[in-house]
Amino acid sequence: MPRIDAPTIAEHRAQRRRVLLDAARALLVENPHEAPSLTAVATRAGLPRSSVYEYFPSGRDMLLELMQEVLPNWSHRVNAAMDAAGTPGEKVLAYAAANLRLVAAGEHALATALIQSVPGDQANASTQLMHEQMSRPLCAALEQLGLPDPAATASLIGSVVYTASRMIEDGADMSATDARVRELLAPFLLGQVDAEQGPA
Repeated sequence: MPRIDAPTIAEHRAQRRRVLLDAARALLVENPHEAPSLTAVATRAGLPRSSVYEYFPSGRDMLLELMQEVLPNWSHRVNAAMDAAGTPGEKVLAYAAANLRLVAAGEHALATALIQSVPGDQANASTQLMHEQMSRPLCAALEQLGLPDPAATASLIGSVVYTASRMIEDGADMSATDARVRELLAPFLLGQVDAEQGPA
């Protein structure tokens, strides 16, 4: 019987599963252009290759489970940043800044690597859900600003964030890039609030 490194078998299995997922994540971060094999994951995790099959039938199943963590975590962190902001304009700025922080932390490269490693309906559905979970509060904040077409404005802001993300992934400083995005968006977003409030 295998040695149990936790108070219960269930906790032991959860710990082993976590170690394997973390190993797969680390390998993808190191080499985003190649899906890690189960052998490589087992080696990184310090476990026998045969034990990996107790948790994942295939490498694809393992990467799909990792994707189910990475993509929802992205939308959760962006939405949490928006929730913590004050005015609708600041919420939109928080949306942009949170996305750029995640890109700088390597989460975008990881998410892209996962999507490319396990293409198909499940990956497409997970990606679409992540974008929907972020676009709803973004559009809601823009609607609160009284804009005539919040969805179109959200798409334009998304384009700015995407371009800034590419700049960061190409080596630009995150803080400086975030500052440039804020310089571009803040006069419009915060000016909308000032216009609604009227003169002091």
